[in-house]
Amino acid sequence: MTDLIRSIYNIFRWVGKFLSSVRVFTLNIAFLALFFFIVLAIINRSSGKEEQVAESGALLLSLSGDIVEEKQSSDPITILINEQLGFNNLPTETLFQDILDAIGAAADDSNVKSILLDLSNMGSIGLNQLQAIGKALTEFKRSGKKVIAAEDFYEQKAYYLASFADEIYLNPMGAVDLHGIGTYRLYFKDAIDKLKINYNIFRVGTFKSALEPVMRNSMSTAAKSQNMSWLSALWKNISSDIIRERKLSKNSISSYTENIDQMLISAGGDTAELALQAGLVDGLKTRAELREYLTQINGRNEEGGFKHIPFNNYLGSIPRSYSEAPDSEGSIGIIIAQGAILTGEQPVGFIGGDSLANLVRKAREDNDIDGLVIRIVSGGGSVFASEIIRQEILEFKKSGKPLVISMGAVAASGGYWIAADADEIWASPVTLTGSIGIFAAIPTFENSLSELGIYNDGVGTTSLAAALDITRPLSPLLKKAININLRHGYDQFLDIVSKGRSIDSLEMRTVAEGRVFDGKKALQLGLVDKLGTLEDAIQSAAARAHLENYNASYIRRPLSVKEEFLQILSRSMVTTLISANIPPATLETFARLLQPVKEILLFNDPKGLYAHCLINDISI
Repeated sequence: MTDLIRSIYNIFRWVGKFLSSVRVFTLNIAFLALFFFIVLAIINRSSGKEEQVAESGALLLSLSGDIVEEKQSSDPITILINEQLGFNNLPTETLFQDILDAIGAAADDSNVKSILLDLSNMGSIGLNQLQAIGKALTEFKRSGKKVIAAEDFYEQKAYYLASFADEIYLNPMGAVDLHGIGTYRLYFKDAIDKLKINYNIFRVGTFKSALEPVMRNSMSTAAKSQNMSWLSALWKNISSDIIRERKLSKNSISSYTENIDQMLISAGGDTAELALQAGLVDGLKTRAELREYLTQINGRNEEGGFKHIPFNNYLGSIPRSYSEAPDSEGSIGIIIAQGAILTGEQPVGFIGGDSLANLVRKAREDNDIDGLVIRIVSGGGSVFASEIIRQEILEFKKSGKPLVISMGAVAASGGYWIAADADEIWASPVTLTGSIGIFAAIPTFENSLSELGIYNDGVGTTSLAAALDITRPLSPLLKKAININLRHGYDQFLDIVSKGRSIDSLEMRTVAEGRVFDGKKALQLGLVDKLGTLEDAIQSAAARAHLENYNASYIRRPLSVKEEFLQILSRSMVTTLISANIPPATLETFARLLQPVKEILLFNDPKGLYAHCLINDISI
């Protein structure tokens, strides 16, 4: 019996050793394969800078995914999961500066015969970015080369950019969507009441509407008034640009949007014919007709199509406007501050109080950096994090180096908090800024729990012993304390802007209260100093630093080992994704539902105070 047991034990031990050996062997093979991919990716990454584009023809300017100031790290695991779930056509990212650099280089490149705009997969993009790309296309056309736009269907933002082309073509089954712009939100008050959540709201600023979705079932009159003001200014810019570029009559766009039904009747119900009659496009071409036309202009390639240079290939062969390292002869540092403002260290796509402060300190301590430009694209967030960044900005100014702010599509609330003390602020005419106000929101769930028969009770040594217990009502003492602190924070915000912008304190109150302004109005009010691009801000910083010859270089947060690993792995192993054909409207609606929830869940101000606005939710 003992021998039998020993024999069985030896069998299981042998099987265990065998399986263990197989597991170790498999893991080693997997590791070696992974190591090979990483090395290959690094080699490709380094050699890619020397890549030469042998092709000639049309530069296929593919604006794929969201147009961003700085790319987030790619997570291949998430991409693969999205692929399996069919979400792989969610927006990727294209660098805004890459687009400008490619257009600028193409103008003097004999290999580039024309530019063909590929706008079918363009994701979110700021109006300021659209205008800057349009301006770059206008400069390109002065080289005598054509810009051509050709799509099956033009979304509004795509058509706006297409209007800068020499020629616009549309599929005979297509349409041009021009519908105006608006800001619409979901409101949850009844849902919150039904769930018996007690939302304790604290805010300063009549026009501070960030919390209205949990306070109301509709937009307030004050919010509608101020929103309509900047929406009208932005729409005037859009329609005026289209009318100018397409040489249309003054009322053509308003007629198209307000009388679409009557105009469609006159076009026999044909949306493509309507676009042609309205002068929005130059011709209707099937895909086959378009290919033949492009072949006539650019020549025929070996595959039988028109000669063209893919956008990503072209990027590998051109110099970039801004380097990754400063020049000892003179350098202006560029820091990208993009996303919601949160405390601590944060990855690309968010502004971390510690992350950004560390970059500003790095610029101050680097003797090769002679001046600094911070590019802000943010609707704000944590007051504490905003102040940590501002404190570091004040330390930077003590160094005597100039600091200039360049505002992107939006730089409001906390985004303006960190901008106010700069030596100079630049914005685009369509930048949304201001929103000088502050709020706090604390939900408690005592009523929700009581519906389930769950109650909280006990004793404490002080009135604040259970102050932050969300299963109990907020104590009256804590409510008073929060209101006092909130008022102090608002007064602090006003004081920061008043001193930083040299605006009288009484006058400040007339431009505060959470109001949002477009760039032109902000210039009139003194909230910004000049209107222009990132390049304009860099030139201004160089002039302030008395530099004639200089380079501009990015100052970035170093990637962690994990982020670098994932980024390399993503480039080497996940190159293409299969289209899932999910309707864009479905994805857009899903993203709208998730975005505010995601930001709220990430908010981590230690005092629960926020300078944040939701003006990033407009759809161009």
